[in-house]
Amino acid sequence: MTRQRAEILAELRKAKTHPTAEEIHAKVRRALPRISLGTVYRNLELLAQAGEILRLEGGHGRRFDGDVSPHLHVRCVRCGRVADVCGPAPAPALEGLSAAGFAILGARIELDGLCERCAAPAPAGARPNPDLSPENPAHGGSHE
Repeated sequence: MTRQRAEILAELRKAKTHPTAEEIHAKVRRALPRISLGTVYRNLELLAQAGEILRLEGGHGRRFDGDVSPHLHVRCVRCGRVADVCGPAPAPALEGLSAAGFAILGARIELDGLCERCAAPAPAGARPNPDLSPENPAHGGSHE
């Protein structure tokens, strides 16, 4: 494991916000100022392929999780923020399912919801924030 990959993995395992590659890059640059975003992307893909991290795909882009234990996620349908769900993670029943030309290997469940910030009513007279719109993929970072 290279120093760069170890630093990326360490930052991701510390994060509880399911960051994007860009957010991880910003954090890793504190320790490795010359690391490129491309290097971060390549190493995240290698770590995901090796089962060291989870890659979370969704309507607001790709995020990563350093916790590979079985657990569920909830994604805000407005801003894309992802959080872990507490409680048992039920596995979908796969018996009896089939798809022509496929061997079904597993399944993932992701829950949809609204985070506290997006669910809060806007103050009277406030103008809508375009950064919170579902069409803005740049939003979706943590607002904890």
